[in-house]
Amino acid sequence: MSIKLTRRIGALILKRGKNSIRIKPDSIEEAKKALTREDIRSLISKGGVYALKEKRNESRHAKSLLEKKREGRRRGPGRRKGTVKARSGMSYKKKIRAQRRIIKELKATNAISNDLFKEFYALVKGGTFQNKASLINHIKGKGVQINDELFNKLKHM
Repeated sequence: MSIKLTRRIGALILKRGKNSIRIKPDSIEEAKKALTREDIRSLISKGGVYALKEKRNESRHAKSLLEKKREGRRRGPGRRKGTVKARSGMSYKKKIRAQRRIIKELKATNAISNDLFKEFYALVKGGTFQNKASLINHIKGKGVQINDELFNKLKHM
């Protein structure tokens, strides 16, 4: 075949990029004849095909900073940007997306009408509900009937 195939499959086997795969000059003919992964594995074991050593950007300064952070240093008030609420807890996006999934599922299963969907959507957008459970309780309070199967599905969304 061609050396390109050997390099590509060699890259897959060695878990490296194609450009880091090298073929020794005395193994080029064998590499051209290699058709299967097994052929290329045998070339690798013989040393005819190999990968260059992985390059690493080693920064002593970065490593020392990381080590200090692991010890709990560099976390004082001067380092902090944002309020305590912004730095911890569930993000707004994650919470809102979960709640929107719930009301979308209820609309898809015809448990709520389009008018109720719009109402709940606006409430969710306004940040009315702390979590999914409070949203589901509110929906049930509005008189929406949710069967057990749907309820369990909503809980795990």
